[in-house]
Amino acid sequence: MKSDLYKHIITSTVLLVLFCTQLSWAQSNLKEGNNNFARYTKSGDIKDLLEARKFADLAYKERRDSASYNNTLLRGLVYSSLAVADSNRTQKYVKDPIEEAEFMLSRLNDEQLNYENEAQINYLKKRLAAAYLIRANRALTNNNYEEAYDLFEKVNAYNSTPNTRHNLALLSERLDRPDDAVKLYSDFIENKSSAKPSYILTLAKIHLNKGDNNAAQNVLLKGREYFPTNKDILFALLNLYAGNGAYDAIVVLADEAIAMEPESVNLNYLIGYAYEITGDREKAESYYKRTLELDPDDYNSNYELGLLYLRDFVKDPSDLEKQYEAQQYLLKANEIDPNAVNALKSLAVLFDKSGNSVQLERVNSQLNQMNMN
Repeated sequence: MKSDLYKHIITSTVLLVLFCTQLSWAQSNLKEGNNNFARYTKSGDIKDLLEARKFADLAYKERRDSASYNNTLLRGLVYSSLAVADSNRTQKYVKDPIEEAEFMLSRLNDEQLNYENEAQINYLKKRLAAAYLIRANRALTNNNYEEAYDLFEKVNAYNSTPNTRHNLALLSERLDRPDDAVKLYSDFIENKSSAKPSYILTLAKIHLNKGDNNAAQNVLLKGREYFPTNKDILFALLNLYAGNGAYDAIVVLADEAIAMEPESVNLNYLIGYAYEITGDREKAESYYKRTLELDPDDYNSNYELGLLYLRDFVKDPSDLEKQYEAQQYLLKANEIDPNAVNALKSLAVLFDKSGNSVQLERVNSQLNQMNMN
């Protein structure tokens, strides 16, 4: 009995010694791994990282090692760093470093320990983001936009930055994903600090392409609030107002717009037309004439001026000055574009009211011929 008991004690002691020895080895490997990784973060020398990898692997060799938070964290730090430092995969791996690091990260589930090691976990995530960024840029270089989009989403998940989100927004446009693009650009312009004029203009354009003019207008108005002196935003808003027939809104912005582009033919004409539609004949006439000073061969301003004077003449057929003015500008418009129906019809009215039967016959003949064609 005593002999059996003695053997049992001896066996138990041996097992305990072996266990303690293995535990000591594991702890030693963990310590060496951490030391080498610390050296790598200072030196940037991949040799230190490969040494850290060797000890991290040894510290994770046994099944029970996988239950150790510290072993798992070290392995995650090492492999996420390898995913970047060895981006061309010159070393041999059982599993890709990105996959290995993500698996380790998924096993770090202790909230208290995660809080205590927040800096290391953030480092791990940023390394994963950098590794995916390398792949994303390679996909862009190869014009693999779908793949690039998916990879940039990975980058964004681990380390969201304005540049990453902007790349996602640009790729959303290229891949015809307007809803994704709208969300991304809307996030950018939520605050002035993250907004840029280019984001405002792009988002407005996306809304217009979707047929949502109200949303585009709201975006441009926010852009005006953020960047009141930005010419591109102002002109985009003017074009939107013109497309929507909101000429009263154009008149409000007229002076500001002209101050920015005083010699723009299209702008001067647009403002003249806006004043005409909103009932300010004098200003309309002034802007049309200014347009013709800049470009005497502008069809629209010649036609609109001729039409202004034609209306005056129709009201008072005895006003020969208005008759002459109407004829001058309408004939010029006809000369610029002989097939413009509106100029020909206006000339027909003018020649009819003035009793010029020869010219009236010529114009009507041209209109009839155009109708036959």
